[in-house]
Amino acid sequence: MKYFRNMLAAVSVAFAIGAAAPVFASQDYPKAPAPTANLSGLHAFDFYFGTWRAHHRKLTERLMGSHDWIEFDGTISVRPLMNGWANVDESIFNIPNGGTYRGVTLRSYDGVTGQWNIWWLDGRSPSAPLDPAVKGRFVNGIGLFYADDTLRGKPVKVRFTWSHISATTARWEQAFSGDGGKTWETNWVTDFTKIGS
Repeated sequence: MKYFRNMLAAVSVAFAIGAAAPVFASQDYPKAPAPTANLSGLHAFDFYFGTWRAHHRKLTERLMGSHDWIEFDGTISVRPLMNGWANVDESIFNIPNGGTYRGVTLRSYDGVTGQWNIWWLDGRSPSAPLDPAVKGRFVNGIGLFYADDTLRGKPVKVRFTWSHISATTARWEQAFSGDGGKTWETNWVTDFTKIGS
């Protein structure tokens, strides 16, 4: 009997000590370190900062077999955001009938995937939902960015291509594919010439 009384006392002491010990929530324990950020493409768009003159060529119809292009000029101003992890540009388009409209491109860098995400806001429809972000990176001086979207209610793939990059020049192209990426139709080409920092 004495043995059981001693055991009961020991259990009671252990319980009292446990009850008095602090309780730790999961956030109190050190977390595993975050993966090292992939910074390989962080500065891929640094070349673009500044002011540029833009010459645009655009198909009048997309994925309709059109060969009719319209050409017009404009300007674009580009600046970094978030200490280089994002950037924004504002474009002014001087369309052939004498009108002008504006648009904004926002880009953000994902340090996990090493890819840039790009969204477009058209000043002619400021309340419309944003198009799906095109995502991609530069490899050997060529930037390729892709998204899935719709055109006239049908699924299309979208591709942006950046090329011809120098201290004072760059080219951007937009292409659509209506067959899942088997064939592509380029529908917009812009050649940029830098005119200011």
